[in-house]
Amino acid sequence: MDPRWEALSLKICRNCIDGDGKGNCRLPMGETCALKEFFPELVETILAVQSSSYDDYVNALRARICAKCDFHLPGDRCSKRDSLECALDRYFPLVIEIIEDLSFHLRNHPNPSS
Repeated sequence: MDPRWEALSLKICRNCIDGDGKGNCRLPMGETCALKEFFPELVETILAVQSSSYDDYVNALRARICAKCDFHLPGDRCSKRDSLECALDRYFPLVIEIIEDLSFHLRNHPNPSS
């Protein structure tokens, strides 16, 4: 398992309003959490942004991930985001922190026992 996904699921999924408090999703049948669905692209997107501006991260998210999502609407709108039902958008600041912190740690301490 990717250590970044493991860290993300421990910190977010266990506390997500769409979860059961144990890290299990309770989304309706047929729906997938955007965090899980787009996780590899999410990591790439976050690590590609080298900025202290949150807006730069959001712009990259919208261009690289939201544009591919089934809920994306014309004019860079989103039915899930508009109704506060997108976990990716809801938890994005925390996701950035988790991915960047752990990626930094993995780059500087490649040995898992560090």
